Amino acid sequence: MKLNFVCPCLMGVEKLVSQELSDMGAENVKAENGRVLFSGDFSTMARANIRVRYGERILILLSRFKAKTFDELFEGVKAINWHDFIGLKDCFPVKGRTINSKLFSIPDCQSIIKKAIVEKLKTKYRTSWFEETGSTYQIQFLILKDEVSIMIDTTGEPLYKRGYKRNVTKAPIRETLAAAMVKLAHIRYNSLLIDPFCGSGTILIEACLYELNVAPGLRRSFACEDWKIIPKDVFSKERTKAVNEIRRDSEFTAIGYDCDPKVIEIAKENAKIAGVASKIKFETRDVRDFSLNTDHRPISIICNPPYGERMLDIEKARDIYRIISKKFPISNGINYYIITPDSNFEEIFGRVADKKRKLYNGMIKCYYHMYFKNNK
Repeated sequence: MKLNFVCPCLMGVEKLVSQELSDMGAENVKAENGRVLFSGDFSTMARANIRVRYGERILILLSRFKAKTFDELFEGVKAINWHDFIGLKDCFPVKGRTINSKLFSIPDCQSIIKKAIVEKLKTKYRTSWFEETGSTYQIQFLILKDEVSIMIDTTGEPLYKRGYKRNVTKAPIRETLAAAMVKLAHIRYNSLLIDPFCGSGTILIEACLYELNVAPGLRRSFACEDWKIIPKDVFSKERTKAVNEIRRDSEFTAIGYDCDPKVIEIAKENAKIAGVASKIKFETRDVRDFSLNTDHRPISIICNPPYGERMLDIEKARDIYRIISKKFPISNGINYYIITPDSNFEEIFGRVADKKRKLYNGMIKCYYHMYFKNNK
């Protein structure tokens, strides 16, 4: 069965999502702002759910049409062959959002879409009542500048919930963003990766999963796995393929520091659940005591320092930037990758980044500062 899909993603990582989908055999891959479109079959859908590192979820795109009135919205939704997916007893809740459109009331749009689906299903199943006790097909809609996208969510819990983070710390970085930061850093297989503000260990764990080629969704399940329309062996086959492609001989190692011993214990537990505890050494250490053994080459430091919007006030956050400026030496073979929402970071840090990218941590606009040329 040929299907069209949408993979929503954080702003700034669309190209990364496009590339990974293309690499796994998806067809007609096209990046848009905050999402990537692609097509394939149920195997493609399962593979994307299990393997996508940088996207937020996998949605089946059923239809796109213009609608400026509720009548147009109703007719557009009703035109979809809903019985191809939804059975007589299945549950089909509706949620979504509307942006810069004439149809701006989300509750009203939900009601109209639900009614249109019911009317269409009535003609197929010859009933006026749907008990909705079966499998769940979460309907999602996006109305952007009067263009409606009607979708079904196959993922359930968003893809950044890998299944290893049983314990979280204050202000955790999203796993999909951490994975994107690792990818953009171009870390070598024999690198030593260090995070001086490791928190719950997300960046280091994502780096290990990437270097070991462990599919991020291997340790979790997905909403669509109990759908009757999906062949039973689709997910098991894709999981088996992913397990067989794990690199078990990687030399990659990592070190994580944090000033809070309780946080370090949380990070250790998360790494253990993720299956990468042997690759990461965690220690309780304040950034003021940070130092590097420069005998090791190459070294990459990726970090997400505390910042004003998140945990500390802005001046305290900037004090940390001044500290790491002194603690991070300029030396060949040592690269730095620092994410922060502070647009004045480079001035405070005292160095202009070799490259800078705009990324989003949830709704917070951040700047990813990359130092890899090591020129004074």
